[in-house]
Amino acid sequence: MIQKQQVLPVVVVGANPVKLWGLTMAQRVGRIARAAGLEPAEQVPQGAAILSNAAHAWDPAWFGHVVARPGMVLTLGGVPALAHAANASQAARIEAAMATGAPLADAQGLDVIAFEDGPTVENKQLRKRETPFLRALEPATIRPIERASYFGAYKGVTDLLTKYLWPEWALVLTRICAALGVTPNMVTAVGAAFCVAATVLFAYGHYWAGMATGLVFMVLDTVDGKLARCTITSSAWGNVFDHGMDLVHPPFWWWFWATGLGAWGLAYDPATFWWVQGVIQGGYVVQRVIEGIFIRQAGMHIHVWRRFDSRFRLVTARRNPNMVILVVATALARPDLGLVAVAWWTAISCLIHAVRLVQAWIVMARGGTITSWLSEG
Repeated sequence: MIQKQQVLPVVVVGANPVKLWGLTMAQRVGRIARAAGLEPAEQVPQGAAILSNAAHAWDPAWFGHVVARPGMVLTLGGVPALAHAANASQAARIEAAMATGAPLADAQGLDVIAFEDGPTVENKQLRKRETPFLRALEPATIRPIERASYFGAYKGVTDLLTKYLWPEWALVLTRICAALGVTPNMVTAVGAAFCVAATVLFAYGHYWAGMATGLVFMVLDTVDGKLARCTITSSAWGNVFDHGMDLVHPPFWWWFWATGLGAWGLAYDPATFWWVQGVIQGGYVVQRVIEGIFIRQAGMHIHVWRRFDSRFRLVTARRNPNMVILVVATALARPDLGLVAVAWWTAISCLIHAVRLVQAWIVMARGGTITSWLSEG
């Protein structure tokens, strides 16, 4: 008879009425635990357990880091904030320290990590290495903690607009949505409507209106993911909905941008139309295929292999960098040349990714391993 493996219980020690993103620490930790396949518990068991101090708020990245390391205790000012007790003795000592807000009286057998020392964690999902936030949760610290939580949910490797232009806009919208109880899927649905509207506007040559509408969609495309991560409400359906929209819509935007050129008297001749679309649409597919092959064979995104790859992700031919090209071209009253520039940039980006894939194959063929620069240090 196969014995069922016991699920590691997760206990919040103490009580704290202060809410983060509308959630008490007990609610927040409970959601994080369930998302990791663990079970919240009300009392510290006589055995191994994850213990969280209700007086502290921490980034979910710490949870995965601590869960994988029995005996680890993360402290702030010497007081345990999050810990993985490997046995009943460790659990009792850690619980006592958390309950009294005091440093551990006996740290024997424990791996104590002080937050003040700046320990770093690699977040593979968000493609970055950093020291995730940890702070005392009090009324005066709610907004700075929410800000840290929001920016902690940002991908470290992404395009230049998402990384630099609209984080502050999206933070305001994320706070509003959390306060109103708006779900990430609702945000994605509204964004989808703006995405379709932008497509129609491009088709009729209303480029400025289309880009403004598309801008709303692109910001909301950031908000839904951040809202899901900050409120711990990510779901399989939400991921499919969000990423499906991201994957499907760009080819339609580039196609209908070309058809809308007639309204400006700049329509392509058939040969130009088909080579531009062939390069953009074909390059988009090939680039995605290359990324998929790299993930399958190397076990990580191509954009996090080396620093060069992460920096190139800022400008590689994806939707947002392409829109920058088109905005500049439209401002110069040549949206036709803008799409030609997108085609050239797509071809160049595709070539660079193909070269990087071949280089990875050479490394693996010589017996080497592909590791992310983010995992170093």
